[in-house]
Amino acid sequence: MDLQLKDRRVLVTGGSRGIGLTIAMAFAREGARPILVARDQANLDRALVRFQEGGLSQPQTVLMDLSVSGASEALAQQVGDIDILVNNAGAIPGGNLWDVNETRWRQAWELKVLGYINMTRVFLAAMQARGNGVICNIIGLAGAMPRADYICGSTGNAALMAFTNAVGGDSLRQGVRVFGINPAPTRSDRMQGLLEQQAAKLLGDARRWQELTGRYPLGRLAEPSEIAELAVFCSSPLCSYLSGLVINVEGGQMFATAQK
Repeated sequence: MDLQLKDRRVLVTGGSRGIGLTIAMAFAREGARPILVARDQANLDRALVRFQEGGLSQPQTVLMDLSVSGASEALAQQVGDIDILVNNAGAIPGGNLWDVNETRWRQAWELKVLGYINMTRVFLAAMQARGNGVICNIIGLAGAMPRADYICGSTGNAALMAFTNAVGGDSLRQGVRVFGINPAPTRSDRMQGLLEQQAAKLLGDARRWQELTGRYPLGRLAEPSEIAELAVFCSSPLCSYLSGLVINVEGGQMFATAQK
């Protein structure tokens, strides 16, 4: 199937590893030209190796901390016009209301919540002026299924869901689609760290984190590719009537009945 993405410029924040890197590589396989943005040069260098190993053209990379005020504007000046923006950067810590202090809470939201908002504000304006473009927000299932042990992330994700609904419900009037994806817990170094934190509390041993994956559908975490392929397809012209929606990729767990 031709997704009609050849030569489309795709900016992926948090694009140096995990879901972001997998999304960037999936776009590249469709002939698009990804731009990877991250705040760690070593991770960007490793991402370039992954592209080379996958037989893909080397993407443009930008070292940028999007939690800093004015970073979105600086990034837009550096990269110029893009066709698709994938907001993915974020590292919200696990923990309950007392585990995450105000300083850490604000730091997390500066990157993910305000980062997504600022990036959208800057790039949406340029897309609307041009009359076309797509913004895909990778958010997180905790926004739809809030948890006390991930309170900072649950609250931030819920805000971004509402933001996506509101912006995407209006943006199509100017030819721009805005939609979101809520991945269930997905295999990554960061997710392993969160599960280790939970295992330490629940099981008394962080090394037993894999035991916690049995509670998820199919007895496993989601794979990054399962999120990436959906993001690419929904960003393509084949989904030109999709805007404002946030898609939950969660294996049916929101609707599953409890097993006795």
